[in-house]
Amino acid sequence: MQKISFSNSRILSSRQFPYAIRAIAQNLYVPWAIAISSEGNLYFTERSGSIRVIEYGTLRSEPLITLPPPFISTGEGGLMGIALDPNFAQNHYLYVMHSYTQNNQIYNRVIRLLEISNRASIDRIILDQIPGGRVHNGGRIKIGPDQKLYVTTGDAGNAMLAQDLQSTAGKILRIALDGSIPIDNPFPFSPVYSLGHRNPQGLTWNFQNTLYACEHGPSAHDEINIIYPGANYGWPLVQGDEIAPNVIVQKPLIHSGQNTWAPSGLVFIKHGPWQGKLLVACLRGEQLLALLLNPDGTLVTRMEVWLKNEYGRLREIIESPDGSLYLTTSNRDGRGSPNIADDQILQLIPRSV
Repeated sequence: MQKISFSNSRILSSRQFPYAIRAIAQNLYVPWAIAISSEGNLYFTERSGSIRVIEYGTLRSEPLITLPPPFISTGEGGLMGIALDPNFAQNHYLYVMHSYTQNNQIYNRVIRLLEISNRASIDRIILDQIPGGRVHNGGRIKIGPDQKLYVTTGDAGNAMLAQDLQSTAGKILRIALDGSIPIDNPFPFSPVYSLGHRNPQGLTWNFQNTLYACEHGPSAHDEINIIYPGANYGWPLVQGDEIAPNVIVQKPLIHSGQNTWAPSGLVFIKHGPWQGKLLVACLRGEQLLALLLNPDGTLVTRMEVWLKNEYGRLREIIESPDGSLYLTTSNRDGRGSPNIADDQILQLIPRSV
């Protein structure tokens, strides 16, 4: 894969921004992930353990659920990804990923919740005993165009687990919505879809159903990857464009070189003024990256930098069917400088032409 020259990137001012921005929820605690229902309601997680709902533009005062023990929120762990069942309007199933303790060890798991009358309860465990820790938990979950559940997992601070096919750490996993293993997974009887990841936190698909993921490098060398079934993305054997001896590794679509992005949320835009762009919400980079791709989506032709240092750390970015974008700040996660309104969910509304 080629990578973009950073001379072909530019920082753009808010005066050129093609969206109006308004805060729709404030004073939150690390809003980690958002899912949107067919009615337009926003379901989002707070890392401290609550699922909250924004209905008709207003934040409900009471959480849908606050997870009980053995749930734990520590370091980079806690309540992370969320996805709504494709038939959510009928079956009211939600899926979330969270950290928990068992025998004094930290793990992560994916559970299914059932919502009834604005309250949710744990319905079943879908996938558990994913290695976890104070760092590198991954945590994003998305339902793909194939109606399978995709799960990003970090190496939990034990780098070589990312190369161990017997471990679910440092991987992108693919399972059916009931937790079973799809027969067309690349490794028989295994949820592993790709390996060699350090701390992947974003997933999205383009118009051709190409899967993209982003992950944090050890020190700079953050990556955006095209994910191929069974491919090895190299960690900890390589980073960036390095070549590993005796191991075939997939090179990134783009990486940050000596810069640090700390990419988290990732979305391919399908409507509005940024249609066809790949957006990346960056934590340490405190910016929103917009990547322009070639027609088949395999090459970055230009990178735009938006909102640099305007809202602090940015964690989630998601697109609504109406073309609005939703962006979360993550300034209360212990690594930011929160202002009086943090953390926030921002709605980005396309400006009329």
